[in-house]
Amino acid sequence: MIRYLLLAAAALAATHAAAQTPAGNAAAGREKTQMCAGCHGIEGWRTAFPEVYHVPRIGGQHEAYIVKALQEYKTGERSHPSMRAIAATLSDEDIANLAAYYAQSGVKTAAK
Repeated sequence: MIRYLLLAAAALAATHAAAQTPAGNAAAGREKTQMCAGCHGIEGWRTAFPEVYHVPRIGGQHEAYIVKALQEYKTGERSHPSMRAIAATLSDEDIANLAAYYAQSGVKTAAK
């Protein structure tokens, strides 16, 4: 019973979060990818600051995950300095659009 309640609460929270996030426009998101492609578009790319970090693949990732990750970088909940600086420049609409673009199954970015 507790497991069912936890699952129901998680589903409700996800639904609420999705309702709070504007629907993304993949075509508009594609216009913003230049800031992403410098790292996520290079196969096997690693950053060296503040430590060696393997850049994750974002093409085909779940839209809600991308939105949440970018929002967390923007607020500082996630701390990678480059991502935090980039996310700080994005509006909620930009975030939704980028997430819609990268969530498409055919988008290719660097492998993890």
